[in-house]
Amino acid sequence: MKKSTIALSMITILSLNAFAAQHEHDHITVEYHGKAATPATVAHNAALAKNLNFDDKVAFERFSKNQIAEFDQATADILRTEFSFISEQIPDSVNPSLYRQAQLNMVPNGLYKVTEGIYQVRGTDLSNMTLIRGETGWIVYDVLLTKEAAEQSIKFAFEHLPEGNNLPIVAMIYSHSHADHFGGARGVQHLYPDVKVYGSHKITTEIVDENVLAGNAMSRRASYQYGATLGKHDHGIVDAALAKGLSKGEITYVKPDYQLNQQGKWETLTIDGLEMVFMDASGTEAASEMVTYIPSMKALWTGELTYDGMHNIYTLRGAKVRDALKWSKDINQMINAFGQDAQVLFAAHSAPVWGNEQINQYLKMQRDNYGLVHNQSLRLANQGVVIQDIGDAIMDTIPQTVKDTWYTKGYHGTYSHNAKAVYNMYLGYFDMNPANLNPLPTKQEATKFVEYMGGANNIVKKAKVDFNQGEYRFVATALNKVVMADPGNQHARDLLADTYEQLGYQAEGAGWRNIYLTGAQELRVGIQPGAPKSASADVLSEMDMTTLFDFLAVKIDSIAADKLGNISLNVVTKATQTTPETIVFVELSHGNLNNIVVEKAKTADATLTIEKDDIVNVLLGKTSLKQLLEQGKASMTGDQQAFGKIASTLVQFDESFAIVPLK
Repeated sequence: MKKSTIALSMITILSLNAFAAQHEHDHITVEYHGKAATPATVAHNAALAKNLNFDDKVAFERFSKNQIAEFDQATADILRTEFSFISEQIPDSVNPSLYRQAQLNMVPNGLYKVTEGIYQVRGTDLSNMTLIRGETGWIVYDVLLTKEAAEQSIKFAFEHLPEGNNLPIVAMIYSHSHADHFGGARGVQHLYPDVKVYGSHKITTEIVDENVLAGNAMSRRASYQYGATLGKHDHGIVDAALAKGLSKGEITYVKPDYQLNQQGKWETLTIDGLEMVFMDASGTEAASEMVTYIPSMKALWTGELTYDGMHNIYTLRGAKVRDALKWSKDINQMINAFGQDAQVLFAAHSAPVWGNEQINQYLKMQRDNYGLVHNQSLRLANQGVVIQDIGDAIMDTIPQTVKDTWYTKGYHGTYSHNAKAVYNMYLGYFDMNPANLNPLPTKQEATKFVEYMGGANNIVKKAKVDFNQGEYRFVATALNKVVMADPGNQHARDLLADTYEQLGYQAEGAGWRNIYLTGAQELRVGIQPGAPKSASADVLSEMDMTTLFDFLAVKIDSIAADKLGNISLNVVTKATQTTPETIVFVELSHGNLNNIVVEKAKTADATLTIEKDDIVNVLLGKTSLKQLLEQGKASMTGDQQAFGKIASTLVQFDESFAIVPLK
């Protein structure tokens, strides 16, 4: 095989994945608005509204407090303008509790003062951007989802900051490993090239694990959770629970110069003259996460351990299940370490809490809510309640004082799917009922169900009766079997879409609403483009070589690869001023691609020598392996076909695989 062919193989493997992983949404190609709420949904939402304390306006006061400047049009257009339809009147097609959250999240609209020396831009993205004054410049905490949103937010802030407008951003800190907290990194670095970057413990590893190795499936699922292809109106997206929604642009990542808490749970650092106490909270809301206390300001940064609502123990897009008990205990650690002194609490989402008493009350309620989810789920499980039932059963265990608190409600995480997450974390998906041990694959099972239930026409007939009575949950279950068995059954598809839609209109959780409504949309008009891609080119570029090959291993067709026998190669990355030479031994064996860092090159079929920076440039499309080989910047010895053989077994993921059955 000639070098040019090898180069094409490398480009196919790396570059196309990188380019396909850009963050792109809101490119809806079909005009779609859905249907009206049924009388049953109108009645359901009206009954729920009667039990909600809309007179409690404390959160609205907090969210609007200390505004310095309201967004100009360019900054508002990042996100806020798209939600201008949110009004005082609650529509029939939205759960009234969720709509109250949608109204609350419309309040953030500019630059706000947290306390002396701390400011936040709130309302340009799913997360807040926080600016903290140091001795020589600014420390920016969490940098939004996209570089475009980050740059515009910084420019707006520096036009209106009451102090230090002429000072640079000298440090950038990521609180945890989710994209809406690091994705704008290149925007900050573009404006301030000398910025020093800090991140939570093992942040890069966790970003890769969560966003890349399962990235294709996660992106497709995320399009449902965040309603990426839905319109923004009363029949579509009204809120994203944590804030209004996601900014548009490129998700980027700058690898930290320094990872926090490498020596233990607590670390005190002085950054630009400011003493900061970092507490490792990894394993709570994120697999890599920290919180911070700034003693001189009596300010507590809680990262994403708190926000005005209940968070996910299991996030519906798919991620590692989180530890609700550790979450509760880490909030308790904050209370005990900082609760006596803290005068302001600020976070990655929502608005600050001011006053020591109010902070402790807020933290204790959040602590106890996650503790209840953990402890009561296990109490129920230990009494024999199974995973399918536990989401309903847990509602009878939550004290009314907790249910009545606005900032514990299930806008992002819900008691239902969080309880199932706790069950799954400890006991797995299997409930020990033998019937559930080895069921048929979904389509075969659905076909038999339809046969047992008297055929599709009989099921649809009964489903129409139940639909008219508002029995949407079981109608969805029954009709899904019909559509799974016969995707072309238009009557069943139409009624199932109508059913999902009404379930969405009734849902308090923003993710539940979006999932139901996206399912209805895809049953009616098919899959639309617009899934957000967290495994972006810039994120991929920060992976080390072993992780790059871990990613490629996920794409191997094992049956095709096994027919090739054993293939091995050394991949040598040249030393730089900051990193030593690295040798990764890659081996295709029994259909599985393995890799390991070795001290010296092993006997192999081929050896590729290349600089790590050049691999990054290939990923970003700035060069190609062919050019590097022709320029002498890379070299390959041994079997020139070895790499091409491995490349021939790689598959391209379907970015739009079916979730609801397609025709």
